[in-house]
Amino acid sequence: MTEKSKNRTLLTSPNNKIWWITFGILCGATFLTRFYKVLEPDHVCWDETHFGKMASWYINRTFFFDVHPPLGKMLIALSGKLTGYDGTFPFEKPGDKYDGARYEGMRIFCTTLGALIIPLTFLTLWEMTKSLDCTFIGTLLLICDVGFLTLNRYILLDPILLFFMSCSIYGAFRIRSLTDSGLEPFSRRMICWQLFLGASLACTMSVKFVGLFVVLFVGLRTVADLWNVLGDLTKPVSLTIKHLIGRSITLILWPIILYVFFFWIHLTVLSKSGNGDGFYSSGFQARLEGNSLHNASAPRILAYGAVITLKNHRTGGGYLHSHYHLYPAGVGARQQQITTYTHKDDNNRFIVRPYNRDSVQGAVPVRSGDLLRLTHAATGRNLHSHRERAPLTHKFLQVTGYGEDGVGDANDVWKVIISGGKDGEEIQTVRSKIMFVHYLQSCVLTTTGKQLPKWGYEQQEVACNPNLRDKNALWNVEDNVFDQLPKMSFEAYASGFFERLIESHAVMLQGNAGLKPKEGEVTSQPWQWPINYRGQFFSGSAHRIYLLGNPIVWWANLAFLVIFFMVFVFNAVREKRAKAFGKFVQDETSRALLNAAGWSGAGWALHYVPFWAMGRVLYFHHYFPALVFSSMLTGILTVYLLRSIRSYLSEELGRAAYHCVMGLVMSTTVYSFYLFSPLAYGMNGPLAHEPNSTMSGLKWLESWEF
Repeated sequence: MTEKSKNRTLLTSPNNKIWWITFGILCGATFLTRFYKVLEPDHVCWDETHFGKMASWYINRTFFFDVHPPLGKMLIALSGKLTGYDGTFPFEKPGDKYDGARYEGMRIFCTTLGALIIPLTFLTLWEMTKSLDCTFIGTLLLICDVGFLTLNRYILLDPILLFFMSCSIYGAFRIRSLTDSGLEPFSRRMICWQLFLGASLACTMSVKFVGLFVVLFVGLRTVADLWNVLGDLTKPVSLTIKHLIGRSITLILWPIILYVFFFWIHLTVLSKSGNGDGFYSSGFQARLEGNSLHNASAPRILAYGAVITLKNHRTGGGYLHSHYHLYPAGVGARQQQITTYTHKDDNNRFIVRPYNRDSVQGAVPVRSGDLLRLTHAATGRNLHSHRERAPLTHKFLQVTGYGEDGVGDANDVWKVIISGGKDGEEIQTVRSKIMFVHYLQSCVLTTTGKQLPKWGYEQQEVACNPNLRDKNALWNVEDNVFDQLPKMSFEAYASGFFERLIESHAVMLQGNAGLKPKEGEVTSQPWQWPINYRGQFFSGSAHRIYLLGNPIVWWANLAFLVIFFMVFVFNAVREKRAKAFGKFVQDETSRALLNAAGWSGAGWALHYVPFWAMGRVLYFHHYFPALVFSSMLTGILTVYLLRSIRSYLSEELGRAAYHCVMGLVMSTTVYSFYLFSPLAYGMNGPLAHEPNSTMSGLKWLESWEF
């Protein structure tokens, strides 16, 4: 073996001192930069107000609604519980002092997972390239990105998501290496790594739904592995079938089981009624301790004179609701507002009355096909519709509260119909899906799901739809107060686990799709992210923290994405032409580097491009999973290009140029981190655009607000 071959073997083996020293230095730098001032500022920062509050609800076992799956929040709550946090701090708004609350454990837990992303990226790059230079550069870029540092130091879901995502990427490429080495598909080592990958995928999806992107990435990587095994003509086809069976179990069935298990824990722990009950169906709520439907009883059928609440069957739909406030001038008739409201409230109560008199004697059941009036219990006004346009959905008719003490006019009359039932059939509590058709206007009572402006207290619009087939026009009677009929337990209506699992996902997905920015909140668009156009304040007090990427790292990543596209096209054309002449134009190392760059580019695209198609509100931090891939790509492509340039120079000149450029890249990256580190560790004094600011020289773009 030549001296040159020995050196190459050393550099592609993790069992040498240089590899371990490099790994140790990067790990040391990671934990030093991540845990420096980790408990500062000692007040609530940005979305800590949400996830800290949710951790408190888990500790207190109080049910709530959130648009994300539960694992990340459960882990934050567990870390808080184990480190002495008692779940009593309110987390009301950013800037609130912790004042003795034991927040440290939760913040350190999230920071620890955020720090572990760096060594996982190092190991991933090593598996992809077996090049220590690529691995070092790609990892260094992430260490020195102040935005990545900032996002991974607080009580947030992002460090947890990125940690499990990094585990998944590492697992995928580790399995590729084992597959390429010829390891048997059902060997203990292979099964253990596949179980690790499956668990990582389940955990990623269980933190945020954007974990689906890494599932797609691993799916593509798995298909490529199976294709390579199938393409090896020295191996039997049965080997590919064995790999397929093993991965179907460990990468599909096993993650699904874990994912469902996490939701079982979530629904078991959150057993007490909370402010999120109203987003869910009556059967779901019957499982929550303290809810009016839990261990409660009500008449089986609906009768005239009953005081009821009506729950809309739309996913996440609220209760029919009214209050003393009127529609403003210019919004239809200036009569009392009718809305849906997702929280339980006395203003959700209505009295069921015959259409032609005030009351009836005894217990007279309400039947499908009956004409009736619904009188708001608190205000005495009747549910009413007329030939005025609805406030937001102008093709529908306005629904209002009208009259005095139940006395109104003919536009207060509604026909109640059981969906899929027959005329004369009794209306049952919870079980009957009913529609209210306006007697004169021939439209059906519905909720559009649109949020009313401030004058409507941001509740949802209720209107009357001339299309009687409106799928959102279904309601059920939930509360049913009527003392003259025997009662039955709501336990009979309570949903089972799988019903609640499916409903939880329907509500979460609808909530995600309908997310809108809060007043004064800074949002962004996908085109702004790669160019580092605008950051976001995490802490706006005297100790300012500003989420912004290191511009050297981000703009270099953007440049290398463009360069990669050109290199990929150039090499594809060159190889095609060379193949026609029976030549090879690249050595195995360059081919492996370009392949690794291709997978990094694919990962970046999968984690960035889908956001262009999303209609929901978007934020700057959504780009950071894609940043991991783009930093890996930059590290790989830097070495690939330097190797290519070096091949055109003499050995001595090539070596000198290679080391000079590598030194320049490393020193520039580290120095840029030093310059911009105050954004992550805290700034004091005037803002960058104000006189005498120490940060004025770093405001390279007008859109940066620090």
